[in-house]
Amino acid sequence: MWLNNLHFPNEEGLYDLRIHDGKIAAVRSSQPADPIKTPPLSPSGSKSNYGNFADEPALHFDGALAFPGLINSHDHLDFNLFPPLANRIYNNYTEWGPDIHANNKAIIRDILKIPQSVRTQWGIYKNLLNGFTTVVNHGERLDTGTSPITVFQDCYCLHSVGFEPNWKWKLNHPAKTGRPFALHVGEGTDAAASREIDDLIRWNFFHRPLIGIHGVAMTEEQAPAFHALVWCPASNYFLLDKTAPIDRLRAKVSIFFGTDSTLTSGWNAWDQIRFARDLRLAPDTELLAMLTTAPAKAWELNDRGALTPGKMADLVIGRPKPGLTGMDAFFSLNPEDLLLVLHAGEIKLFDPSLLEPITEQELTAGDFQPTRPDGKYVAGDLPGLMQEICRYCPNIPLQILP
Repeated sequence: MWLNNLHFPNEEGLYDLRIHDGKIAAVRSSQPADPIKTPPLSPSGSKSNYGNFADEPALHFDGALAFPGLINSHDHLDFNLFPPLANRIYNNYTEWGPDIHANNKAIIRDILKIPQSVRTQWGIYKNLLNGFTTVVNHGERLDTGTSPITVFQDCYCLHSVGFEPNWKWKLNHPAKTGRPFALHVGEGTDAAASREIDDLIRWNFFHRPLIGIHGVAMTEEQAPAFHALVWCPASNYFLLDKTAPIDRLRAKVSIFFGTDSTLTSGWNAWDQIRFARDLRLAPDTELLAMLTTAPAKAWELNDRGALTPGKMADLVIGRPKPGLTGMDAFFSLNPEDLLLVLHAGEIKLFDPSLLEPITEQELTAGDFQPTRPDGKYVAGDLPGLMQEICRYCPNIPLQILP
């Protein structure tokens, strides 16, 4: 399958992508006539061999924007049916948890009536509809069923220094090797949040690779003790009215982007990505890397995160806003602008405008349902999942889907 006439956020010109056996088989410059005679190019300009595949099915785009499937490095998949819950600005996450359980009991009780497996599937679809083809789930290992995207759970999850029982023993357990430890740390603006980071570093006797989450209180001196930091700015500002000093930390530790769940942030991840950009704590190219290449490397998903030959065909194509190009076009996107999402070379989401060519060329297999009349077509039965959610919680205000 060919995907033709595409822009890349960091590249001039138009490109065609060939997808074969779940991978990106070739990237070439788009040519209006007889493109087979032109040597194919990767986005970086290097040659990539391919044969004459002119008879393969193709989808033609009018300069749409293509980019690697995004990687969400922090979510709690089974918490995405909650509305954002907070009653004030907190000094520390240890204040927030007890407060919402004391003051928002009814909402929490109603959502928890919904089976965890159902809530988990909703969280997976939230990520797919936002263009994430990989999501890192934090917390207990979940049964994700037949997921349309990759749910990464191959790390040791500790909740936090404040709430994880016996965290020191778990961190230093002699059998727990070979994977990073991911945990909330320094999620606060008070002295206790900074001391918590020091405690974690001091008790990491065997120098386990640490992937900290939030790190609002993290300093430049503490940062090198971590393998990476997951930055969730929208969640941080919602609870703490402050986020990590990414402008100073990014020279000391690898930074990834995370959305967190809807318990502390909005459903539209693109609003969060724009919010991060507006903070001006990192250049656009680094912010894009936080969503693609950087987490792919650190989570050892080395076959993803880039649109280059040989990589897994996890990719997204979006319709840019009129008049916008390059990074401005990328950061202006919303879920309703996504035209196509591929995971491992298989179509998982497509816009109704592509229904006829996709159907005629038999580019999909399995069940696809529109999210709503004239909405996106998504693999699986998302409308059925919504009906099941409403059976358990009839008054739940489900997100309006694109």
